[in-house]
Amino acid sequence: MLIAGFPAGAWGTNCYLVAPAAGEECVIIDPGHQAAQGVEDALRKHRLKPVAVVLTHGHIDHVASVVPVCGAHDVPAWIHPADRFMMSDPEKGIGRSIGMPLMGELTVGEPDDVKELADGSELTLAGLEFAVSHAPGHTKGSVTFRMPGAADIPQILFSGDLLFAGSIGRTDMPGGDHAEILESLARVCLPLDDSTVVLPGHNEQTTIGRERATNPYLRGLAAPRRGM
Repeated sequence: MLIAGFPAGAWGTNCYLVAPAAGEECVIIDPGHQAAQGVEDALRKHRLKPVAVVLTHGHIDHVASVVPVCGAHDVPAWIHPADRFMMSDPEKGIGRSIGMPLMGELTVGEPDDVKELADGSELTLAGLEFAVSHAPGHTKGSVTFRMPGAADIPQILFSGDLLFAGSIGRTDMPGGDHAEILESLARVCLPLDDSTVVLPGHNEQTTIGRERATNPYLRGLAAPRRGM
């Protein structure tokens, strides 16, 4: 499997291109602010052909390049229906004080083909399988994408802004809710095998096992379960 990732734009948002191997079809995850050129560079470097864009949530730092990327390659974008409005009206999703400094340089809107994600659905794209879990708390429509492991390849969780190495996503923006994100962590992340790789991990790769042992949020959630 090939996973090519890079941080994009003012927020350093992690964008990923995922393919069975170089020279094949790929899925683009979270092409955010100023990600379009990085996407094109990665496509050329690895000789990839995109078939879809999938979005972990609708904040502008994760969706700002959706229109140019989808338009350039005539591919659909997948997003949870609760976050779809943010593609056309990002200020409602991140708040005026956070969003205004960059609004003038962004072209917002929906691509021509938008498909909506459902909790528990299974996407098969570019010959890859993605299990979708609705994981609200950072936004109302946040989702994770889980790819099953195979042979010596571990299971992978693309967590968006739900879980990072040592931390979790912000809950102080519109649609955020701390109790809700903790419930999502307990339901989506805690049951996963320790070897499950979590992407992104901010500046480092992490695993569910490491987060269960060191992340204060997952440790707090796991403690009552250990006592049962």
